[in-house]
Amino acid sequence: MSEARGNVVGMSYRIPQQPTSLEELARRQQNVVTASQLRTRGVPARLVSEHCRQSGPWQRLLPRVYLLQEGPPTPEQRMWAALLYAAQNGRAEGGRDRAVITGAAALALYGFVSTPRLPAVLGVEVLVPRQRRLRDAGQVRIRRTERQLEAREVHGLACAPVARAVADAIREWSEEGAFEGGRVGPGVLRAVLREAVEREGGSAAGLLAELTEAGLLAEPRVRAAVDELLAAQRESALAALVELAVGRGLPLPLPGPELRMRGGTYVAVPDLFWPEAAVAVEVDSEVRCVSEGEAAWVRAGQHRMEYLGVRVVYVGSARLAAERDAVGDELAEAYRIGGEDVVALVVNER
Repeated sequence: MSEARGNVVGMSYRIPQQPTSLEELARRQQNVVTASQLRTRGVPARLVSEHCRQSGPWQRLLPRVYLLQEGPPTPEQRMWAALLYAAQNGRAEGGRDRAVITGAAALALYGFVSTPRLPAVLGVEVLVPRQRRLRDAGQVRIRRTERQLEAREVHGLACAPVARAVADAIREWSEEGAFEGGRVGPGVLRAVLREAVEREGGSAAGLLAELTEAGLLAEPRVRAAVDELLAAQRESALAALVELAVGRGLPLPLPGPELRMRGGTYVAVPDLFWPEAAVAVEVDSEVRCVSEGEAAWVRAGQHRMEYLGVRVVYVGSARLAAERDAVGDELAEAYRIGGEDVVALVVNER
């Protein structure tokens, strides 16, 4: 008996946390609350119905989502309503991790300058897990995903990461016929992609992965915009690399020469090449190609260069921007060491 008492005394109990007050919750969610949140705070359904009658102090925005004020909702309140509608399960409170705002609405919340501002965004696209049983409601469009939801808090709202939001926005525009109707032109598309890469620290890898996952690279307009973005990014990186090399006393490298063996066998076309040192530089190898066929062709050329003794330096645009001096030192060191047991190559300048 004494042993049992000892076990009981040694146990710890978790005291249920009391929900925040309705006033605090309304302040946090800009006066937008769900039926379950009201019920948790002791507000009976009868009172909610009375308050939502014509000329009442409250109003119903979406199924089981209410605005605790008179007058039209602000753009931010519409976002809150969409997110809370998609996240609620009708019984328990919270759970915003079960839904995230994506697409054009998320880009507006992120503050993209290349897309319409929040007041102009009418439809709100929300990502939810595939198993959720939920229908579109009002201006809220539900998009289901089998992938685990990732959320970034933006102005208190759960949004999809930038790359996913951009991919969903492009898919949204495509499904709506915005490209054909001229509402979203090539310039807007290019600007959105460019801004997304800038917000990702200069790396296009995440954006390309999302566009590939969504099957959007098969769309000619998207593919053309991506190709243009990558080309511009590479040109800027190559110019910066040449500047770094010259600044460290290295001779000018050859830009994009064709390398062949003496018998004429094709080897590769490196981005930059110092023939006297047998050193090649490859920029953005992981993202320069948007198809597996192109990527395989580029990788094969890089492997051939390494096999033939050429020292290959791989540089990413994001790392170049973040670690410029370190990249410059790496180039200088590679040139100093040079290639190893290099097979004689024919260099054809372009």
